[in-house]
Amino acid sequence: MVYFKLQYRIILLFRCFFILFFTDPLVINGQNFGIRGKLLDAETQKTIDNANINLKGSDISEVSVGGGYFKLENITKGRYTLFINAKGYVHYEQVVNLKDELDLGTIYLLKQGASGTGAALNHTIRATNITNLFNERPNLMGGNMIYGIAPEPTQVEGDNYLDSKWNTASILLYRDNKMLEGSRVRYNITSNLFELLNSETLKISTIPGIRVQNLVWVDSAHRVPRYFVNGKDFLDEGAPISGFFEVLVDGELPLMRRTIAIFKESNYNEALMIGNRNHQLIKRDLYYYLVGRDVIEVPTNRKKLFGIFGQKAEEMKEYVDSNELSVKDPKTLFQLFTFYNAKFPDFKPVMTTLVKYN
Repeated sequence: MVYFKLQYRIILLFRCFFILFFTDPLVINGQNFGIRGKLLDAETQKTIDNANINLKGSDISEVSVGGGYFKLENITKGRYTLFINAKGYVHYEQVVNLKDELDLGTIYLLKQGASGTGAALNHTIRATNITNLFNERPNLMGGNMIYGIAPEPTQVEGDNYLDSKWNTASILLYRDNKMLEGSRVRYNITSNLFELLNSETLKISTIPGIRVQNLVWVDSAHRVPRYFVNGKDFLDEGAPISGFFEVLVDGELPLMRRTIAIFKESNYNEALMIGNRNHQLIKRDLYYYLVGRDVIEVPTNRKKLFGIFGQKAEEMKEYVDSNELSVKDPKTLFQLFTFYNAKFPDFKPVMTTLVKYN
């Protein structure tokens, strides 16, 4: 069973205070707003009715009806986690910062078991609308349409998995601290969903990320253990985080990494036939340090970076300068936090070298 020092810092009193105060969106008086949107199937583009939409930790909920539309009303401003559950589809989560009436536009849901496509992201793919415009109005001049050749359909390059490979893992669930040993898993960043592969039947089952407390998997490429903890146990600007952090360095000042998926829309110009025709799904690593339950992004500014080490700031600066390290390099952050935490008793490294996902 995997435990981390950082988890011991999640004090019960803080947890109770969070449950009683922050998770109830009605404790703060103020003007009320609404959140609306529309649900579509990512593959068929058909509307999805009878899906359950709610704000986590509250009694505010709604069901999509009449063409996939939904609207949550009478909500005070603040930061919330929107959760959508539709039968046969991957669960959808999105953190929203409500300051005014909010229109989320079209939200695409991915069917369970389907391969990751960019259509599952909460993005309206305007390039599809452009294609439809050319098809519906063939007299519209521009690009290949001049010659009567229909444009190629837009594709999505990349995937939304933390690691597209299947890795053997041990998973600790919140409920009853149940352990799932030896599963072959991969994690979908966008949907916050774990896929489990049965090696005998080759069938895939799923577990929502909100049910998983932490896990350790053996990286199939580097053959080293990797440790992950659920972001909902931590706070970012006072609100829990949807998704998982990898623990890179544990100790007095832990270093963690979070990977996000960024949708980069096609910049292809049909008239001039230049640019990238396909959309791209790009994964980016963000690095955080942990103070109590608060996760704080590691500063990129040298002075601010050394400042987080308090009285040892000068010593950390000297370590970087004497070894001619660049603070913009993630390997430097790993070395720096390891060097710092090793100065405290009972330090044990989680890993000996920084490993990338892909």
